[in-house]
Amino acid sequence: MTIRTLNPYTNQIEKSFATVDDLHISATIHQADEAFQAWSQTSYAERAALLLKVADLLESKSDEYAQLMTKEMGKLHREGIGLELPLCAQICRYYAQNAEEFLAPEPIKDISAGSAYIVSRPVGIIYGVMPWNFPFYQVIRFIAPNVMAGNGVVFKHASNVPQCAQAITELFEQAGFPKNLVNHLFISSSQSEVVIANPCIQGVSLTGSEKAGSSVAALAGKHLKKVVMELGGNDPFIVLADADINKAVELAVIAKMFNSGQVCISAKRFIIEDAVYDSFMSKFTAILSSLKPGDPMSDETGYAPVVNVAERDHLISQIQTAISQGAELVLGGEAEPLPGAWLKPTILAGVTPNMDVFDQELFGPIAIVYRVQSAQEAIELANNSSYGLSSAVISENVDKAHRVADQLHCGASFINTFSMSEACLPFGGIKSSGFGRELGRLGIDEFVNKKLVRTL
Repeated sequence: MTIRTLNPYTNQIEKSFATVDDLHISATIHQADEAFQAWSQTSYAERAALLLKVADLLESKSDEYAQLMTKEMGKLHREGIGLELPLCAQICRYYAQNAEEFLAPEPIKDISAGSAYIVSRPVGIIYGVMPWNFPFYQVIRFIAPNVMAGNGVVFKHASNVPQCAQAITELFEQAGFPKNLVNHLFISSSQSEVVIANPCIQGVSLTGSEKAGSSVAALAGKHLKKVVMELGGNDPFIVLADADINKAVELAVIAKMFNSGQVCISAKRFIIEDAVYDSFMSKFTAILSSLKPGDPMSDETGYAPVVNVAERDHLISQIQTAISQGAELVLGGEAEPLPGAWLKPTILAGVTPNMDVFDQELFGPIAIVYRVQSAQEAIELANNSSYGLSSAVISENVDKAHRVADQLHCGASFINTFSMSEACLPFGGIKSSGFGRELGRLGIDEFVNKKLVRTL
């Protein structure tokens, strides 16, 4: 099997790599385990010093890395250099500065006699299955807390971002991390079981689709390995009747079009109260229709291509199915007449629960807009989904927005802003959006042994 870089803007193959065999996988994991044995005995200060060097390198080489992301998955260069890579550096510094406090021994109160405490110990090698939509951020948020906890990592990156995968492993080596502590494998999806079955692998973290999560979680369960699953979303963006509509539309455009809508927490369902629906739709449609495609390296480009032509065609198929089932196409719905993987910004309305698209994740520049008569109807519609990742509520009445947010079934709610990531904010969902948390205080606890020590 060949893994390759296919530029979404030019639709040209730029580089190819051969997958490795099972013997190579076993050798890599064995070497990683040897590196882990020594690394687990290092101090937090030693680990932090190296992770801070990673942060510095991410900043000094940000243009190089941003260009790589643009070539491999079509990301706007300005989003890579201005948002994704700074967030990666922030994550490294956050865990370098806070891991020791987060993992400090925790005394247990009210014990019958003597004393007891919980100590956090590293567990071994953690396997990561990473997606293409944020080629650096997704991997850094997996690696940083694990290496600070004293673990080693092996990861399989998405097959369309192989050069980003290589660059990340080289990044950690350049920062001075021990050789073989951070490892990437060029493997097929079917080879994941070889990795997971290896006794040195102590946990599995996947960010990806519901289908991929189900498959990998089943393998992890078969081999009794703990998992963290960050899967898809069908995130609601609720605009209440008292919202500042200009502000709501400004936020909605970012929430939909950032990374060309290829974000698990991007807004996908826009649920608008009747009193402001027409105003919102008029302004929202006007802005999306004004965005211009172009070279993702140019700061003048309004929006970028999606990741590849196959994914573009899948999105168009979802749109066409929705229309055939009675949905109204308000805007877009077709490819741009350009080389590459282009899909025009799209708005669908009139979607009902009997349509396939009602409970599907639309991973691209597609917005479904709903009209509701009340905040309560907005809550009920938002919760009528098999997904539960993130949500947003826009209102001038913050107390009311909190009351609405408290009733939404999801892993996170954002009030008067769009869903976003920050190093200190725990990230994850419920229902078909997965389980476990990454980032924040909770993220570093996922793959450590919370060991009890009791003294009489």
